[in-house]
Amino acid sequence: MYRNQSQGQDQRGGGKNRFYQRKKICRFCVDNGLELNYKNPKALRQFITERGKIMPRRITGTCAKHQRKLSLAIKQARQIALLPFVGRPMH
Repeated sequence: MYRNQSQGQDQRGGGKNRFYQRKKICRFCVDNGLELNYKNPKALRQFITERGKIMPRRITGTCAKHQRKLSLAIKQARQIALLPFVGRPMH
């Protein structure tokens, strides 16, 4: 038997201390004024890490449709040297 079973808890830890994260909303769906364009590297820089990788949807909260457009715009900006392919070296 489990040691914690006498206290009403099992080993999985599903007690009151669950972390609740609110649903992320897509910035581009909410604000129609925001435009996904490869010519605006300042806006696209928010969606890449300091190492130069494109951030995933689960972190940024963008919807699938806009994530596809976002990744395409970042790749286009990289090709014409508005954004880096890799970030700065760590050392």
